[in-house]
Amino acid sequence: MAMTGRYVVGFEAVDRTQVAVVGGKGAHLGALSRVDGVRVPAGFCVTTDAFRRVAAATPSLDDRLDRLARLRPEDREGVRSVSAEIRRAVEDVAVPGDVAAEITRALAGLGADAAYAVRSSATAEDRPTASFAGQQDTYLNVRGPDEILRHVRRCWASLFSERAVTYRRRNGVDHSSVRMAVVVQRMVFPDAAGVLFTADPVSGNRRVATVDAGFGLGEALVSGLVDPDVFTVRDDAIVARRIAAKRRAVHALPGGGTREEEVDPARQEQPALTDDQVVRLVRLGRRIEAAFGGPQDIEWGLVGDDFHILQSRPITTLFPLPAVDDGESRVYLSVGHQQMMTDAMKPLGLSMWRRTAMAPMHEAGGRLFVDATRHLATPAGRAAFLDLMTRSDPLTRDALETVLERGEIAATSPEHAPAGPPFGGPPAAVETDPAVVTALVERSRASIAALRRDIRTRSGPALFDFLEEAFVEHKRVLADPVNVQAIMAGMQATWWLNDKLGEWLGETNAADTLTLSAPGNVTSEMGLALLDVADVIRPHPEVVAFLRGVDGDDGFLDGLPGLPGGREARDAIGAYLDRYGMRCVGEIDITRPRWSERPATLVPLILDHVRNFAPGEAARRFEQGRQAAERKAREVLTRLRARPDGEARADETRRMIDRVRTFVGYREYPKYDIVSRYFVYKQALMAEADRLVRDGVLTDREDVFFLTLAEFGDVVRTHRIDGRLVRERRDAYRWHRTLTPPRVLTSDGEALTGAYRRDDVPAGALVGLPVSHGTVEGRARVVLDLARAELEPGDILVTAHTDPSWTPLFVAVAGLVTEVGGQMTHGAVIAREYGLPAVVNVPDATRLIRDGQRIRVHGSGGYVELLT
Repeated sequence: MAMTGRYVVGFEAVDRTQVAVVGGKGAHLGALSRVDGVRVPAGFCVTTDAFRRVAAATPSLDDRLDRLARLRPEDREGVRSVSAEIRRAVEDVAVPGDVAAEITRALAGLGADAAYAVRSSATAEDRPTASFAGQQDTYLNVRGPDEILRHVRRCWASLFSERAVTYRRRNGVDHSSVRMAVVVQRMVFPDAAGVLFTADPVSGNRRVATVDAGFGLGEALVSGLVDPDVFTVRDDAIVARRIAAKRRAVHALPGGGTREEEVDPARQEQPALTDDQVVRLVRLGRRIEAAFGGPQDIEWGLVGDDFHILQSRPITTLFPLPAVDDGESRVYLSVGHQQMMTDAMKPLGLSMWRRTAMAPMHEAGGRLFVDATRHLATPAGRAAFLDLMTRSDPLTRDALETVLERGEIAATSPEHAPAGPPFGGPPAAVETDPAVVTALVERSRASIAALRRDIRTRSGPALFDFLEEAFVEHKRVLADPVNVQAIMAGMQATWWLNDKLGEWLGETNAADTLTLSAPGNVTSEMGLALLDVADVIRPHPEVVAFLRGVDGDDGFLDGLPGLPGGREARDAIGAYLDRYGMRCVGEIDITRPRWSERPATLVPLILDHVRNFAPGEAARRFEQGRQAAERKAREVLTRLRARPDGEARADETRRMIDRVRTFVGYREYPKYDIVSRYFVYKQALMAEADRLVRDGVLTDREDVFFLTLAEFGDVVRTHRIDGRLVRERRDAYRWHRTLTPPRVLTSDGEALTGAYRRDDVPAGALVGLPVSHGTVEGRARVVLDLARAELEPGDILVTAHTDPSWTPLFVAVAGLVTEVGGQMTHGAVIAREYGLPAVVNVPDATRLIRDGQRIRVHGSGGYVELLT
């Protein structure tokens, strides 16, 4: 019998589009009941209209919700108190008569004396980006209309449980926007029950399903009362199993409710399911997965030999896959781990980087990945690629080897391998001549000046046409063979010096010292230049006091000229911004605010420099580094010449020292070129966004951040924007921020992070990649936000990842530890430039090292000791 009304809707009348009416769980159950071969116990949904009636009758609900929204996230006691008030108020409101009448009629149609499960079904739950699993309440074996009505009220109130409120806050969901429906479903009394994941919830592998099973109701598993049997299934075959001793089970009581009971000792270690039942259940799960379009977390019960599906929701913890579906096994590498920016990016940032990158990229989970499959498909290509990974990121190499050892990458003939070495290098050699670098820098400056000049006259659709031309020039500059040769020359000379001096003299990472204060490094110069800004400000106490009160006010520069020394301070900061204001944390994402847009970001760094350093520190540091490099060069050359075969080796080493000092500083310049262009692009694009706001097309200029570049161009051309799309993209971005991107991702969805396989470090030490030699002991400062850094001389900076914008912090610390990085990434290069012992690629460093803890960084050994 079909049940449809304002307050009650039967499953047969519900589909996935009706989340606003019946909540996420109800919509999924309605859709499940339509999947061929899937048995769903009969039931109905009490709609959100019924909840609205109750909410309107609940005294002071809006005021209490406002109080809840104003509470600070860390105020757990406040959240607990206000949410309890709201729950009590909702539970005390009587179910309106017409609502109760509809529920009672629906029960009569299904069997008024039958047992039911009464489940909460909020409009925010069971979404692709957040399941809200377990955040509201479920009641089993409820009997009789009065009891069912009472438990419906309890479900409504559970929308405001402390755990549900906290979960919504963490996922950016407005409390007042969520409504509660309730599912009332005929109970089944299974012989066995449990959960099926149609993808491995740990590894993410979509070809692997896991089945958790126990005796009786599934509540025993959900509550943690028993360890379940666990079956792992791949391609219709059980590949692993663990049969648990299931000593307890939960069963329904005849009069309602449930009870724990002891399982017959003879059955405790018997599997809850046969192998045939496991495989049949997974096939059923695959059918449900196909109907819902993604991996599912499915609750099931087995009655006799028939499976009943009680619930299905998306698995929201899996890292998404790139949208490539050609049936081939593929291996993707994280771009963020190479670019030192593993945070989620907004759609405009993703599309701009893809449009301007030198290699094809794929998007997944708000991050970018490159397809490395072809580079791994031939023995020669595989060896070269793995060697490159050894130098740049051993964890990525280990993750790749894990995939390769399983034989999942098909071998191809050499003619199908990509031309040239991985990622286009190394190219032909370039002469060791500083004029090469000078010419490249001048060429870059001229190209960017032309971009600034030409883009000024473009607006509207013409701007987007012009950007297509600008991207061609952007790539031409980066792909210039001499540019690539200069980058590779510095890297290869570094590797040569470390390898050869290690072999000949037993030196470890000799290039770390030989590259100190190398000329032309635009990133290290940026860090030293902020010390010079501090020198201008330090003599003027009124300016220092004024800056201490800035507190995020980006208009502070206008207030400086009225102070003694203020005009000089403003000019010094302004000159710094003219040179480096296009930089910021996460600068590969064009949507991130630049220093020129948020100059207050620099104020805490400037004040730290004023407090911690004496005048002339920048010049003094550079000169100390230069002299240390010269001493090291003399030392190794003298030692080489003292060997019987040393003269030739000394000459070759001298040439390599000249080469590394000529080119290693240029390693940072192409990124500076890219970010400089990005700021020009952004200024023009935001001018268009401002015009759209003035024309009433946008309410917020930053709405364009949630469009691709092509979509942004369409909005400019049509003066129309899809507000729903923007809202969905905002929700997706919030979800993406909660995900941890893997270094390696396979087309099966397996996320691999790699591991160090070393036994040469002290017990309890954190292992990483050595990138800058030396040992330093000091106080760890765990810094996740550059603008909130508070450092003292001798501190060791511990952070997730660094890009060039972090360089001003490097002059204030004695050592560096990061979770992401490689031998030639920006943080490593600058750490060597400044002579900071550094260990990068330390998994979970910001979690395992406490802020303020005393640590010892072994920059040559590649590990960190925790001392206190």
